[in-house]
Amino acid sequence: MLRQLELAEMAQGRGVGSALLKVAQNAFDRLQLWTFQRNRPARRLYEARGFALVRETDGAANEEREPDALYLWTRLQAADVISSLQK
Repeated sequence: MLRQLELAEMAQGRGVGSALLKVAQNAFDRLQLWTFQRNRPARRLYEARGFALVRETDGAANEEREPDALYLWTRLQAADVISSLQK
């Protein structure tokens, strides 16, 4: 289980996050992750890579008590999107 991933500011916007997500997506059929609701760059990255928003919370259940968002990606979901784009 990956508990936390954070890129140094100097590594952001250079494709590092996309490359790490691609490795994970190639290795697994299903991925889910949490991010803070206020982390717009991360949310844009996940959504652009096929992750779907599952739910948002008020943060009461996380260590930081920060409103967060749960995302899900599945290989089947990604295949459906590709198929619909090819039609």
